[in-house]
Order: sequence, then C-alpha cells, then structure tokens
Amino acid sequence: MEKETTKFRMFTVFDYYTQQIKLRMNLIKPIAIAFLLPGLFQLSQAGPMAMFAESRSILRADTLSWDAPLPFDQEVKTGKLENGFQYFIRKNVEPNDRVTMYLATKVGSILETEEELGLAHFMEHMNFNGLKHFPKNELVNYLQSAGVRFGSDLNAYTGFDQTVYQLPIPSDDPELLKNGLQVMRDWAQDALLTDEEIDKERGVVLEEMRGGRGAQQRMRDQYLPIMLNNSRYTHRLPIGTKESITDFPYEVLRNFHQKWYRPDLQSLIIVGDIDVAEMEAEVQRLFGDLKSPADPPERVEYKVPLLDKNQFIVVTDSEMTYTTAQITIKHTEEEVKTVRDFRRSILKSVYGTMLNARLSELAQSADPPFIQARVGIGGFLGGLDAYNASFAAKPNEFENGFKALVRELERVQKHGFTETEFQRAIANIEKGNETLFIERDKKKSDSYVSRYLNYYLDDTPALSNVDSYNLYKQLLPTLTLKEVEEIGKEYYLDTNRDIIIMAPDKEKENLPAEAQANAWFSEVENEDVLAYEDKVSDLPLLAGKPQAGTIASSKEIADIAVKEFILSNGVKVVLKPTTFKNDEILINAFSPGGTSLYNDVDYFSAAQSGNLVNSSGLGQLNTFELRRYMTGKNVNISPYIGERSEGLSGYSDKEGLTTAFELIYGYFTEPRIEDDVFQSFVTRSLSSMSNQEDDPNFVFSKAINESLYGDNIRRVPMEAKDVKKIDRDRALAIYKDRFADASDFVFTLVGSFTEEEIKPYLENYLAALPTLERQEQAKDLNIYEPEKGFETVVHKGKEEKATAVLRYYGDYTYDKVENLNMSALQSVLSIKLIERLREEESGVYGTGARASTNKYPKNRYSFTVSFGTGVDRYESLMAAALNEIAKVKENGPLASDLEKFKIEQKRQLELSLKENKFWMGQISGAYQREEDPTYINSYLEDLEKISVESVKEVANKYLKEDKLFKFILLPDEK
Repeated sequence: MEKETTKFRMFTVFDYYTQQIKLRMNLIKPIAIAFLLPGLFQLSQAGPMAMFAESRSILRADTLSWDAPLPFDQEVKTGKLENGFQYFIRKNVEPNDRVTMYLATKVGSILETEEELGLAHFMEHMNFNGLKHFPKNELVNYLQSAGVRFGSDLNAYTGFDQTVYQLPIPSDDPELLKNGLQVMRDWAQDALLTDEEIDKERGVVLEEMRGGRGAQQRMRDQYLPIMLNNSRYTHRLPIGTKESITDFPYEVLRNFHQKWYRPDLQSLIIVGDIDVAEMEAEVQRLFGDLKSPADPPERVEYKVPLLDKNQFIVVTDSEMTYTTAQITIKHTEEEVKTVRDFRRSILKSVYGTMLNARLSELAQSADPPFIQARVGIGGFLGGLDAYNASFAAKPNEFENGFKALVRELERVQKHGFTETEFQRAIANIEKGNETLFIERDKKKSDSYVSRYLNYYLDDTPALSNVDSYNLYKQLLPTLTLKEVEEIGKEYYLDTNRDIIIMAPDKEKENLPAEAQANAWFSEVENEDVLAYEDKVSDLPLLAGKPQAGTIASSKEIADIAVKEFILSNGVKVVLKPTTFKNDEILINAFSPGGTSLYNDVDYFSAAQSGNLVNSSGLGQLNTFELRRYMTGKNVNISPYIGERSEGLSGYSDKEGLTTAFELIYGYFTEPRIEDDVFQSFVTRSLSSMSNQEDDPNFVFSKAINESLYGDNIRRVPMEAKDVKKIDRDRALAIYKDRFADASDFVFTLVGSFTEEEIKPYLENYLAALPTLERQEQAKDLNIYEPEKGFETVVHKGKEEKATAVLRYYGDYTYDKVENLNMSALQSVLSIKLIERLREEESGVYGTGARASTNKYPKNRYSFTVSFGTGVDRYESLMAAALNEIAKVKENGPLASDLEKFKIEQKRQLELSLKENKFWMGQISGAYQREEDPTYINSYLEDLEKISVESVKEVANKYLKEDKLFKFILLPDEK
C-alpha cells in the first residue's frame, strides 16, 4: 500500500549491472520499513550568505530584490475553511480527462505514544479496509471497476511527520468524479475501524514488517540512534513493533484516529482536467463539516538536536554484501523563503554537481580507489540540513577508499574548482531550466500535485513555472565560483560529524576504530594535495564528415500517422511526428543478431561490449572529454548488444539533433573501449561480486536459474571467474562486427519534429552508415526450461521468513488475442490472490500474478505467482494460491473481475496513446517482432473478444500441473 516518498530518500552510491543480477547498492537503506526516508540530497533548504562584490555588481543592473519573499504560484486556487481544512485546486489538461487528488495529513509516527507505536501507518492501512461510504473492501473493488489500479494509482504512504493518500481518476465521468471526492472525505475522517477489519489487518502489517527484515534492517537498528542523535525520531519508525501491532487495543487506534485525523492538520490537493469553481464548491460542501475534538492535542514539531560532538559507529552483518561509509555533518536547517535563500540553494547544487563529477572520474580510473562515491548538501530531518559524503569500498581496501574520498574533499577546500568546471555546471542548469520552461504546458498533473504537497507539508517553495524560469534566468549569471567554494568551507566541518560504516562480518578486521578514522582525516589534511587539472579537448567529436547518402523510397502508414523510409544504404527509418511534447525526440535502432551469434568462449566479451563502449569516449574524445563535450546538451545515445539484437536508444531535443546523429554515426564508425574504462569495469565488477553469495536473495535467484538451466553461462549470474574472461580487444572487435553493417538496422524516431526537419539528418548521417549487405538472423540457442515441473527449496538467511515462487513454463501460441487472454488471466488472478492471501488469510503483504510471453526464438510463456510470508505459513498459502488458480481453471474468472481488466486496459490506453514512449515501444517492437505496427488500432476490438470462457480456456491450456515449478526460499537450516 505504501510507495516511496521523495523528500528524504537515502542516496544510492552504486548502480551496476551484471549479466542477470542487478546489484543496486544503497548506502544506508531506508530507515523505515513502511516508507523510504526523504533524500538527504534534496536541494530545498537555504539561508543567509554574504554577497561577493562580483555578485553585487551584477545585481545592481537587475531589478530583482534578493530579500523579496519567493512568490507563490498564482495559477492554483487555494482556500482554508473555517475548520482549518486547506485546499489547492488547479486545472491542468495533461493528461486530459484525468484528475489527481491527494489528501495530505500532518500526522505521522512521530506523534505516537509508547502504546501507539506503528498506529499512524496502521491507520493508513485501515483507510482501505472500510469507510463510511465504502465498507469492508468495497473501496478497492469500486475503483478497480472504474479502471483505477490498486497500488499503481490508488495508494498511500506514511512517514515520520505525514500520511498521504493518492487517487488519480478519470474526470470525464461525473459520477466517478463525485465518488472520488467522497473517498477523500471518508479518508479524512470516516474510517469505520471495525474490530474484524483491525484484526485482519494486523497480519498484513506484520507481514510487511517481516518482509523488511534482513541485513539492512539489523544494521539500521544499530546505527539509527547515532544518525538521528537519539532523538524521538529514533524510536518512532512508522512500521512500529511486532508487540505493538499484535496487541494494541481497538480503542487505542480509534482514539489515535479521533485526535489526529482532524481538519486543521489536513489539506486536499486536486489537479487535473476539471472546472475549478465547481470543484471548489464541492470541496467546501463536503469538507466544511469536518470536526476537531473538543480539546485537540497540540501538534508538536519535533526536532533532531545538534549535539556539538562527533559520533562514530561500525556495524557489520553476515548477510551484508559490500562495505560502505557515510560521513554526515549536520547543520541547522536553512529554509528557502526569499530570493536570496533560493539563490543559495542553487550554489549548493552547483557545489555537489562539480564535486560529484570529480568523484565519478576517479571511480572510472584504471585502478579506482572505491566502487563509487558521492557528495551532497541538502535537507536532513527534524530541523537539520546535512553535508553527506559517502563511498562504497573495494574489498579489503577501506582505508584507501576513505582517504581517496577525503582527499577530494580536501582538494576542493585547498584549491577550489576550476572556472571551466563552474561554467559547465551552470550551463547544465541553464539547459535544464530552458527545457522545463519549453515543456511547461505539457507538464503532468502529478508534478503540480508534488509542488503543492511539499508546500503544505514542508513549507518548501511553490513557484509558478514562469517565476521559477525567471528566477533561474536572473540568478544564474550572478553566481560566482568563489561563493560556491565558500559553501563547501561552510558545510565541510569537523564538528557535528557522524561516521557510519556498514560492512560484511568478514571485513571487520579491515575497518577502523574512531581514533584511526580521525587519524586518517589528519593525515590527508596534512598532505600536499595538488590542484585538480581540468582537461578539455577542442577536437570535434568525429574525425571526418560523413559522406551523405539519399532517401531511396518511402511509404505512408496512414492509419498511425507514420512514414517509413528506405535509405540508399538499405537502412530503414520509421518516423512518427507527434505533439505530445514540445521538444522531445525519442530515438531507437535495432538489428537482429546479438550475442547469440557468438560461441561461449566469446560470450562474456560479447555481452559486455555494448556497456564498455557506452562507458568509454567516442570518436576523437576520451570518456571525460566526451562528458565535457555534452555539457548543456539535452541528448543521450547509448549502444547495446543483447542476446538477440544490437542497437541504440536515446533522446534529443531539436537543438541537440546534430549532436545526437553525430553520436549515432560515431557509435557505428568510431567506437572505443578505453583501457582505463575497461580496468575500472573489471575492478568494480569483481568488488561488487565478492560477497554476493552472502545475500539470500542472490543465492535464491542463482539457485532458480541453475535448477532451470544447469550451468549455462548465458542464464546464471556472472561470477568473478567470468569477469576475468572478458577480453578488451575481443569485446571491441565484436562490437565493431555487430555495427559494421547498417543495412539491416531499423531506426524509429518519435516526437516533436517534422519530416522536413529530420530528412537532412537521415541523408547526412544514417544514409552514410557503413553496410555489408549481410543477411543475418539471431540464432536459437535452445536454452529452454525443462518439460516437467519440479520443486527447489533453498535455505539461506537468518530471518524467519519464506519466499514462494510458483512458475509455469512451456510452449505458447503467440497471437494478439492469446496475448490479451494471458494479460486478462494475470489481472483476474492478481485480484483473487490479493483477496485470498492478503485480505482473507492475512498472510502476505503483497502478492500477484505475472505473465510473460515471447515470440522469438520460439513461442514460449512463463506465468508466475509469488509472495513472502512466515515460515509456518508458506505451505498453506501456496495451497491457497493454487486453489485460486484451480477455481479459474474450473469456472473461469468472475465476470466482474474480467470487466475490471477491460476497463483498466481502456483507460490506460487513453493515456498511453498520448505518450511518445508508448508509440516508440509499439512501433519499434512491431518491427522487431515482424508484426503489423497498426495493430493498436484494433486493440479495443480484440479486447472485446476476451470472455470468461476464453480466459478459462487459456488457464487450462497453460497452467497445467506438470508445468508447475515451485521455488522456495527458507532460512538457514539449524
């Protein structure tokens, strides 16, 4: 039921892909289970700062007053009722016929007493389990019947200081719009809170709690008192405790609801395709009678105190897979109220941008001192801001990584930044500002909701599009390099400094005590650190100008407003001009082949070749020169080599089209794999894999793949021995081979362009691409799952929890209607699994079904049901899940559930048809699968062919008992 919050999300320090396993390394995982803490790097706080002479001289010519309060967005209708309830209402037609409503309450776990631990979050759950006008589970049932998706659309989250409910619904149905407002009114104060529903939800919340248990949680429990200075926040995690959730009396929850769910702590935010005046009248009518208790308790604003001392902690866990350290220097919060404050927040952003660019370069050196590192200044929690510096260490090299990070911080302290670094950072902000302004009339309603939500909850600025644009436009020229450097000196201090180190148990011997860490600070501070040298190349990207070709032929695909071109070199180009964005052009290209054409000896070199080329420079520019070359450009082109195809994907605006097509031409004709990039890739890959066998989820995933595919290197996770097989020269040779012949490539462009604008680029760049006229197709590697199902049980992990995966595999009849029936089966089974396993059994937090179908190399399907639960319940819940499958096979789905699927598909299609990304996927996918690209026009017609009987038939055809594979993860055997 919860989603990630965006205000206090812990930063990510490592984002790296192996062949099958995505290892996303979060330095310090969310310190709550029920939600993710807002990010420490959010750039929203600011305060007074001395003005440098250069800035003053620039400002004299400007009429902007730095002490003026930031203007509030006047395009939103605001109001406050007599009972204290506030509202924000704005008309926005992106997307049209839709409206997004948020109910924000300034009620979170921080307000809980000792007997109420976890009840703010529990109350959020209960608002989906019985309301005055929607008893029991009728809320979810009703909204699903209207095409609203539970989880994706209908959702909520709880934090320390707030609970927020969201509901995006169609606005073209007056009855649905009326009922949507009634939902908001019921959420505000009319939860039923029956004994029966409270008891049922206890199990759901306990399973949510169980799912969050693991290495990160165990370490979090140790470092949290230091991170939060042992403040009240330390003892008020939203999820609560097992004891509190299990044992709280009914009346305690009802009293919590009565005293805190009140109008003076609530606001309604409505943005969408609506009549503002009519909506305001309805809000006043519906919410005007909200009542507060006779003697309401004070809503105390709790703080995290500054301790004026340094803190240090090392925490280890046997299931932790990497070593990381975070240096946090806490400061009193600086609010953003005036133009001066806003300007200061930009200075902080520039500081972080420049320093992170340096750290990124260091991480990509031939022998990187760490896997990755990051620095930022931003909001923390409880009235504090923080300077955060973090890194993920290589195995057994913690000291080296720690000193390398601190050395870069000291380098800035002593020598500052270069003028060229500063100008690049400013140019990127300017470009971002221009892009946002150009797209202002295409801005989605959700972004406006976030603007007003943050204003209400956190008192952050709510600037209009025009005001924000003008502020950046006027303020950026006034910024000086000296001011940015002073920001660092002001925030990078040695007081109120926390050092939190997390590592695997086996790394304990390599980790410092506090005295040793302090000594390292002193050692680096006393080093003769050299100034940073910013190397910039004046060379053009490409060594030579492409030899232009011509357009050989074209044909219209009028039904979807698309035109197909064949160029003189055989390249096929498909164009779909749109007006969905003002200045967005999506680009995709593919060719059949991929790694399937190479034997196992070359496999790892082939599989990583696209990544290595993409991470390197291009043409005449090395990696870092290329990054500098891309300054101020809203362009990205990335090559890839997959198992059955190779290609490119990316985007551009009109201004960047020349650069985009230069990149495309370069990736065909002048690719590089630089030695530094290659060595860095190998080092960081090996480092990231060193402890992966300690992660229960990795071990489980690996065991599943090994049971299905044996030791086939193309399906099991890449290991250290595999990384060492990657050959740089061979990888580059394979890449060049895959891009040597453009004659079988299909390029698709979707977005804000005209045919006449694009034609010169097609002729000058794409028609100039090299060709060999090869006739290639990807190979069928014959890597398929076994014919008969089986059960695999894996024991790994300390926590008393189980994961169950039920999966069917087999041959498939790939067809557009068959695919729709499979999607319908996925949808109706997901509904039933939630109803049975979560609502009736109270045995899981989340569950669902997922269907996957493939046309090539062979028509195949997989169908998966998965969930997490307690060790004592997984067998009975697996039986319950299989029972729900059996019901659909015997009787078909309920007609009402099937209708929910159909209306959701129709409503989602209405939105998708106005998105560039959707059309890119439709067109490029159709060409890649050799299908009719106009199929989408008959989609609704085919949708009506889906029936209870057709879904029942598909369920019996594919969900056969002998095709069922059971994969179960249990704790370590004792």
